[in-house]
Amino acid sequence: MNVGVGSFSDPDGLEGIAHFLEHMLFYASEKYPLEDSYSTYISENGGRTNAYTSSEHTNYFFDVNADGFDEALDRFAQFFIKPLMSSDATTREIKAVDSEHQKNLLSDAWRINQLQKHLSAEGHPYHKFSTGSWDTLEVRPKARGIHTRDELLKFYKENYSANIMNLVVYAKESLDKIESSVLSKFQEIRNIDRSKLSFPGQPCSDHLQVIVKTVPIKRSHKLRVTWPITPGIHHYMEGPSRYLGHLIGHEGEGSLFYILKKLGWASSLSAGESDWTLDFSFFKVVIDLTDAGHENVEHIVGLLFKYILLLQQSGVSKWIFDELSAICETTFHYQDKTPPIDYVVKCSSNMQLYPARDWLVGSSLPSNFTPTVIQSMLNELTPNNVRIFWESTNFEGHTDQTEPWYGTAYSVEKITGSIIQEWMDKAPNEKLHLPSPNVFIPTDLSIKNVQEKVDVPVMLRKSSYSRLWYKPDTTFSTPKAYVKLDFYCPFGGNSPEANVLTDISTRLLMDYLNEYAYDAQVAGLYYAISHTDSGFQVTVTGYSHKLKILLETVIEKITTFEVKPDRFYVIKELVAKQYENFKFQQPYQQAMYYCSLLLKDLSWPWNDELEVLSVLKPEDLSRYYPQIMSRTFIECYAAGNIEPTEAESMIQHVENVLFKGPKPLSQPLFPSQQLANRIVNLEKGVKYCYTKEGLNPSDDNSALLHYIQVHQDDFKLNIKLQLVALIAKQPAFHQLRSVEQLGYITVLMQRNDSGIRGVQFIIQSTVKGPKHIDSRVQAFLKMFESKLYEMPDNEFKSNVNALIEMKLEKHKNLREESSYFWREIQDGTLKFDRKEYEVAALKQLTKAELIEFFDQHIKAGAPQKKALSVQVYATTHSTENTSDEGDSNMVNIDDVFGFRRSRPLYGSFKGGIGHVKL
Repeated sequence: MNVGVGSFSDPDGLEGIAHFLEHMLFYASEKYPLEDSYSTYISENGGRTNAYTSSEHTNYFFDVNADGFDEALDRFAQFFIKPLMSSDATTREIKAVDSEHQKNLLSDAWRINQLQKHLSAEGHPYHKFSTGSWDTLEVRPKARGIHTRDELLKFYKENYSANIMNLVVYAKESLDKIESSVLSKFQEIRNIDRSKLSFPGQPCSDHLQVIVKTVPIKRSHKLRVTWPITPGIHHYMEGPSRYLGHLIGHEGEGSLFYILKKLGWASSLSAGESDWTLDFSFFKVVIDLTDAGHENVEHIVGLLFKYILLLQQSGVSKWIFDELSAICETTFHYQDKTPPIDYVVKCSSNMQLYPARDWLVGSSLPSNFTPTVIQSMLNELTPNNVRIFWESTNFEGHTDQTEPWYGTAYSVEKITGSIIQEWMDKAPNEKLHLPSPNVFIPTDLSIKNVQEKVDVPVMLRKSSYSRLWYKPDTTFSTPKAYVKLDFYCPFGGNSPEANVLTDISTRLLMDYLNEYAYDAQVAGLYYAISHTDSGFQVTVTGYSHKLKILLETVIEKITTFEVKPDRFYVIKELVAKQYENFKFQQPYQQAMYYCSLLLKDLSWPWNDELEVLSVLKPEDLSRYYPQIMSRTFIECYAAGNIEPTEAESMIQHVENVLFKGPKPLSQPLFPSQQLANRIVNLEKGVKYCYTKEGLNPSDDNSALLHYIQVHQDDFKLNIKLQLVALIAKQPAFHQLRSVEQLGYITVLMQRNDSGIRGVQFIIQSTVKGPKHIDSRVQAFLKMFESKLYEMPDNEFKSNVNALIEMKLEKHKNLREESSYFWREIQDGTLKFDRKEYEVAALKQLTKAELIEFFDQHIKAGAPQKKALSVQVYATTHSTENTSDEGDSNMVNIDDVFGFRRSRPLYGSFKGGIGHVKL
């Protein structure tokens, strides 16, 4: 349901009330008064639910197993008919909104977004703060004698009206049946004939020709050049912003990014329309700068305006528009089926913006070539109309103003057209030109006829160099393929140095391929070379027609790799910043990192890697790269619109190039070098605790990750664990977040480390320290115990059926199916038909068996339980009482690596239990 009201409608002095209302509608309704029963129903029926508030609308959505759909829809309809917003729940949920704001306070994306809004007309709603906080929804209203709950009810009553709502329902039934169901459930929504709001006027007209210097949290330099423009939505069939974004954001030879990269000034560039409404919009160019780029910002802005001048002088090009239009058409006709939950959100948003004929298409098919429309948008990208936001940690101590909501430091300088003209004149004289025709556009979109229909991957060939799994497309009928090559290199991850050098080499390979392969990505053929714990992976996915050409080019780059010193230093700087910015991650992410470090054998801490990185030189990589590649085994997966002989010849080609040339780069592994994924086996009956101070002293959030390790992959145990997680997920959220308000981020989820399974609670909080939160998790498990013991048989059965339904849900597209099967290959479990076995086991499961499993592995105080509590505390919580009196089973971990060495490891499926002999 898309409701045509958002944060722009917040009354003055009640910032965030639209967003707060979005939270409150989930609580209860007159028809279903039990608090949180909507979310519980959805969760227990295998679904998800969420919502978001934007400037001019609020969108509520869910998905659920088909059997539970009718009742879920009725519960959902009550949001908009008679919601209950009790005063107790109202007070509690303001804390959740505040916790959500607290987690954003140190996020650069939120900070820069608010700064852009701050530098706009105060009378325009764009200027407002929209999230809401304890201060805006409780403290300030109270000081003025205003009751937030009264205002909340008033806001709902005055704004939520049937005539500004758009509903999309996606179900298995016939359209007639869905329609009558919707009519009966939603007909009671009030219609007060609310006029459609509009917010005319350009919010930034008095804040143009400025350069704003601002200090980010993370170590980085970034340039955002933005222009207010006429919203492109009014010309969506002409696609002016798509055309200009395509050219200004191009990365092929002659493009702005190509030149900036060659000069060593930028590591990424994007361009396009953003932050738009029907009344105003912005065209933005965002450039990630290197240290050298930061020193040359005037030249960079000069080059950007020179490229815009080139577009002015070249005129609007018909062949470029036609090429883009053709790519859009192919993309639309061969689009992957998306998860229904994403599809309904997109369609309901479109209904507010487009005429009915384009609700499903939106602006994805520009087909009217109208040069004047493109030209008029291009005419808005002038020096007189520009706002430049320049972020850098180097500006610390050199600013004179502070943005009030996030405390971002900034300063503003005026910048005239004549200054920009000077920068253009002084900019390096590089040969900027328009792109050449795209050679990667597929012309053969035929579907290959596969003789042998198989439902799961089969091993097509194996040698001492590689193993090839193959899965033809028998479901999706699209001209797309998915190919993955996992290079297992024993020397690629056997030390912090090796890990860092392998990482840099994969980034350099991506860097070298960028100009060539950028066209492939524009045309719908994607590639990635990514670093893994034990080497690297090459993935190529998209239209099958020219996939082989791209893959062969990637392999050729791998075999002829050489280190270009200038690019080495650019990549080294980028990697160093990423390591240094690790300390600005959210505390819950830090807890997840420590948990993996404690459990995963042969994983290296980021600070060791940063230390070795600082002294690395190009010649170190030149020396080490041949060693990384000297021994390797390639695990391959080929799926989709691809014939078995094609898949085999691709891999044969890779083998020939790497292993069989006159001077082979690689040799096969020795049997003793086979890859293993090994995970620490925690001790039964012991609760381990690892405590660490948060890495950023300014972050007031603490975090807890409470992990319960259960078993190594086994169908019967898997389903018991999954069922406990399904039943406990919503009660945990309700108790720990809705009732106790520990923090906005509160989740209970399963964990699977290379086939070793368990559950984890992840909670982040500014109000309580991790020790207290851990005690609340224990209290929740005690409470949940009685829920499980007292569960009626019919409820147990319906939970089992919900899990069966979830398992039987079909894959939506090739990418989803491939990721599912690849996980089995990567973990080494190779149980491709897992779902059938797990469904069969579920059908046999009794409630008594589930309770026995819970009592043995998960229950608070279970004698056989294996638990690990990872606690990251904020400075504000450092004085929290740290004693655990009465917990004799508690073992504190002081040294991660000493702990890892002292514990036995689970056997590895990969290269071990699940390994197919060569």
